Amino acid sequence: MTELISPELVLLDVALGDASADVIRQLAQAVVDDGRATGVDGLFADAYAREQKTATGVPGGIAIPHCRSEAVTVASLAMARLSRPVDFGAKDGPADIVFFIAAPSGADQEHLKLLAKLARSLIKKDFTASLRAARTREDVVALVNEALGLGSSDAAAAPAQAPATDATPTAAAAAPTAGKHRQLVVAVTACPTGIAHTYMAADSLVAAGRENGIDVIVETQGSAGTTPIPQTVIDNADAVVFAVDVDVRGKDRFASLPYVQSPVKRAIDEPLVMLHEALSTAADPNGRRLPAAGGARVEEPEGRESVGGKLKRALLTGVSYMIPFVAAGGLLIALGFLLGGYDITKYADTIVVKNNVFDLPSQFGPQAWGPLGAYLGAVLFKIGSLSLGFLVPALAGYIGYALADRPGIAPGFTAGAVAGFMGAGFLGGIVGGLLAGYTAHWLGSFSAPKWLRGLMPVAIIPLIASIIASGLMFVVLGGPIAFITTALNNWLSGMSGAAAVVLGIILGLMMCFDLGGPVNKVAYSFAVAGLGAASATNQAPYHIMAAVMAAGMVPPLAMALATVLSPKTFNAAEHENGKAAWLLGASFISEGAIPFAAADPFRIIPASMLGGAVTGALSMAFNAGSKAPHGGIFVFFAIDNFIMWVISIAVGVAVTALATVGLKRYVGKKAPAAAEAQPVAA
Repeated sequence: MTELISPELVLLDVALGDASADVIRQLAQAVVDDGRATGVDGLFADAYAREQKTATGVPGGIAIPHCRSEAVTVASLAMARLSRPVDFGAKDGPADIVFFIAAPSGADQEHLKLLAKLARSLIKKDFTASLRAARTREDVVALVNEALGLGSSDAAAAPAQAPATDATPTAAAAAPTAGKHRQLVVAVTACPTGIAHTYMAADSLVAAGRENGIDVIVETQGSAGTTPIPQTVIDNADAVVFAVDVDVRGKDRFASLPYVQSPVKRAIDEPLVMLHEALSTAADPNGRRLPAAGGARVEEPEGRESVGGKLKRALLTGVSYMIPFVAAGGLLIALGFLLGGYDITKYADTIVVKNNVFDLPSQFGPQAWGPLGAYLGAVLFKIGSLSLGFLVPALAGYIGYALADRPGIAPGFTAGAVAGFMGAGFLGGIVGGLLAGYTAHWLGSFSAPKWLRGLMPVAIIPLIASIIASGLMFVVLGGPIAFITTALNNWLSGMSGAAAVVLGIILGLMMCFDLGGPVNKVAYSFAVAGLGAASATNQAPYHIMAAVMAAGMVPPLAMALATVLSPKTFNAAEHENGKAAWLLGASFISEGAIPFAAADPFRIIPASMLGGAVTGALSMAFNAGSKAPHGGIFVFFAIDNFIMWVISIAVGVAVTALATVGLKRYVGKKAPAAAEAQPVAA
């Protein structure tokens, strides 16, 4: 097994920049320079994307940025001891010791266990003190290998056994003190990557419990493998702690236990607080309990989730699951128009039923690419239309899922189908999904007899929730919502001139406000939902979609242009991000501007919104239309008035780029010049 760390991957007493992105890029560069990864851009992008999900700073001046990446060829550790500490999001201040863990996408279990063991070592004060005192790179390598149980030079040795916290009771937990009841807390830790935080959180909980007379047994659901906590242990536990950023596997095993749940990083920062919260919940007869097996899911990321927070999470979940149906359907319809012409809507049903590749149609529109083009266009158009038919049911179904887990899916889909049948559209899907989800959640809160629990999630809850939610849609709500939807569509269809431009401005501002966040998603979901109502006589949804996509392309393209127009205004990391932003922006990936906005939100966000508003207004004024919900310039064949649409984008990009440069130069402190980037040297 190849060494995880070498002297070439150790940087001592260096300044690598002022932001976490700068440090991560420099360490990624060290990994690439040592021949352990194929490209710094790909490795940095994966590591920084992970950093944006959850900050990797932990107490004690330590940071552990990490990722799995296709760019990594050899599992690697790079370490920097910073002369100028950098903020990685820890509560106690910036980090001066940074370990960068780079794992291949298909890393083997032995390497992953070693990486997990290193992460656990970093919360031990004696180990970090030794790192700060080390004089040479070789000293650091020896310390790391010793912590990994490999010896100073024998990196090929077998990995150490997994610690007791991998669902194996510690001695104290396995044998409680005789004659005295020791409180027992079980826990599950899991982070998206499953390399570092998963195991550090586990060790923090166990250590806090040991110091305070609480038995803690942890199941780490990470990359190094999972050993489930024995059911007999779970049955004897007083409470359970979920320190997770992802779904818990096998959550039904903990049914009826008092619980607390938080992001995984909180268990590293406040392990004893979480344990006390769990035990306080257990002592409270009205405290939170996990539902009985088969009941509805209860998700409370940190403390009791507000009604508004739960509603927002449910709506965003529904939209995220809906978008693939819309994206695939919209692109297929666009391809159908490309091959079969815009008259394909008249012939598609007949062609796909009566013809095949050996019996091509003789009747088709003049814009079709011949008989074969007409047949293929009809097939693609019909597949896309059927895919779009799932738009409202999928939206409602996964809103129900977000509120009530699997028992909410079927009632949600059914209520969404009813909304579509009633003509209630997108708004009806939202209402139907909420009705289904809350009804299923309410039904799952009842304590059913043991003999009935198996039927609850697969039959009883879906049946009753479907009757209630869909019944209300048919009898009470469907008609009024359909009336509102029709009125809204008619209003949009009738928009022209100044009214359409104002709508374009509003959509442009929303798309650039949070670059892929909730506000951006509201504008985007409004646009894609409207595609289902578009027709030859109602082109407004196409115009709205074009304005939304154009505005969403502005921020990353503008950041890329700004780095070219004023190179001294941006640091080295921003120049690298700018290169990637050209492609991201052209592909309609607004998140390409996030690295710039995260580092300087009070100048980048206003500048982006200004350009987005200009682009949205121009796109609507030019009557540009998009039949595809995604793809940027790469779906040019699905864009009506393509040249003017591109001009709209270009004007907005220029406005944002110039505003960004002006704000950085003349408003507030200047950004660090590229020359400030410190050399990577030991």
